[in-house]
Amino acid sequence: MTNYNEDSIRSLDWKEHIRLRPGMYIGKLGDGAAYDDGIYVLLKEVVDNCIDEFVMGAGKTIDINVSESKVSVRDYGRGIPLGSVVDVVSKINTGGKYDSKAFQKSVGLNGVGSKAVNALSNTFIVQSYRGGKTRTAEFSKGILLTDQEKETTQRNGTAITFIPDESIFRNYKYRTEFIENMIWNYVFLNSGLTINFNGTKFFSENGLRDLLERNVEAEAMRYPIIHLKGEDIEIALTHGQSYGEEYYSFVNGQHTTQGGTHQAAFREAIVKTVREFFKKEFDASDVRASFIAAIAIKVQEPVFESQTKTKLGSQSMGPEGPTVRTFINDFVKKALDDYLHKNPDTADALLKRILQSERERKDIAGIKKLANERAKKASLHNRKLRDCKIHYDDKHERNQETTLFITEGDSASGSITKSRDVHTQAVFSLKGKPLNVFGLTKKVVYENEEFNLLQHAMNIEDGLDGLRYNNIVVATDADVDGMHIRLLLMTFFLQFFPDLVKAGHVSILQTPLFRVRNKKETIYCYSEEERLDAIQKLGTKPEITRFKGLGEISPEEFGLFIGKDIRLEPVMLQKDNKIQQILGYYMGKNTPDRQKHIVNNLRVELDVDLAKEAIA
Repeated sequence: MTNYNEDSIRSLDWKEHIRLRPGMYIGKLGDGAAYDDGIYVLLKEVVDNCIDEFVMGAGKTIDINVSESKVSVRDYGRGIPLGSVVDVVSKINTGGKYDSKAFQKSVGLNGVGSKAVNALSNTFIVQSYRGGKTRTAEFSKGILLTDQEKETTQRNGTAITFIPDESIFRNYKYRTEFIENMIWNYVFLNSGLTINFNGTKFFSENGLRDLLERNVEAEAMRYPIIHLKGEDIEIALTHGQSYGEEYYSFVNGQHTTQGGTHQAAFREAIVKTVREFFKKEFDASDVRASFIAAIAIKVQEPVFESQTKTKLGSQSMGPEGPTVRTFINDFVKKALDDYLHKNPDTADALLKRILQSERERKDIAGIKKLANERAKKASLHNRKLRDCKIHYDDKHERNQETTLFITEGDSASGSITKSRDVHTQAVFSLKGKPLNVFGLTKKVVYENEEFNLLQHAMNIEDGLDGLRYNNIVVATDADVDGMHIRLLLMTFFLQFFPDLVKAGHVSILQTPLFRVRNKKETIYCYSEEERLDAIQKLGTKPEITRFKGLGEISPEEFGLFIGKDIRLEPVMLQKDNKIQQILGYYMGKNTPDRQKHIVNNLRVELDVDLAKEAIA
């Protein structure tokens, strides 16, 4: 046994601890393919401090620039007190957030965020402008390199520039779409704030109403958005056409993607108020079916369940305030009830949507019961699912890593199953091409055994609250059949579980097309360009292998592609993407437009190497 003595006890300084356990501070690492990957958390931690300045009435503009790996953020607030510039970014338990008079209802609580960015960046520069003077400090991986002070004519405020450490964030790339979504949320929640991102201006006049209008197709809304504001609370809501529930919840400007006490109270308050208004005991699921809503509250000294602040744990609005549940219930009961009385057309449309959901639920009740009984029996020995030990809804430090690979056939699932991490990676094997569900009702989810088993494996039948895997990864071959299966699965998710896609849980697994190697080195290539670069690098006729299917890749090699260097392509929906139009175009009956597109884009692939040999 290993000796356990005084030499085993270590004391780490702040930067060593952050670099050793980055997950404690920024969640998962990732390469930028997911919206909650670490590189976006670094950016968010810096911007949060700028938002706190704005909330306190200091500075109405924030400038953000992201160029490849370099990030710069400049606010025009009060500026960090010059004598504390180094300390606030390099000393734990040092910051202005402990002074409730200086920062009320702020996002940051403990001042840890900027230290984490500092420790996890190869380059970190903080510059404060205050009262005609400026102080600049430069760090590398948390180590102070330079510190100087001089005169300036610049406006007060703080500027931070950082480059994430590539030894921690491997092969990372910032995706503009994720940054823009983050910025839109900031301006939706902070009326009067302007954010300039890479030269584009972001501004919102109508808060959460603008948020829903940006994220929901206008023709899909069953009635105009209900937008209600009170002291420390704002809500916006409507009902759509698609299945599931969709929530955008915020606390002190922080996007709580995993909900928490405020979101749970909001869902409860909506059902209670609607029942009392119509004087009918509707089933809660019928009231909330197709519900799309946003809620933002401000809490003094909020308690989050992790440093990344994705889930609120606070039970009260502040040291002497009401409980979160009581506060939200009281507001919704009065404000929503008043609104429905004053807008009978909206109330009538809301009632029709609820009654429609009730009819649909009763229509599939019989087959749903039988399907669930079959799924329960199958779960005891589900040959399609090779489950993992940790799940997303577990309170485990690795729950963010939980992944479900959906594969085509036994050969591909066999390779993944043998090489996966059994703690966090599960595999669901399709028997072939799934059914095209475009235009069908949710009844088919229960009638089709494979789809029923899949929804039970993910535990999303009643929404995302019990989702068992953070990442749903479609792992199909990069051939025509594999692409078709991807489309069929995307149709299934978008038709019946669009909130799963919108919440950023669905991705496509990228696997190498080529292996280029010589006796000294092996390079896996994901495109023709990477293959040509690898040939040039290795030289002298290296061995080239073309992978035609996932089943051809040995388990030993597959382990390299689903581990720390996994490449995932996120499935994202833009504002202009209208789900029904997209599905109708690609998955509906052959339309003249689609036929024309196919004919105009036909091409013949030539093997470049064979062509060169023929010419020679």
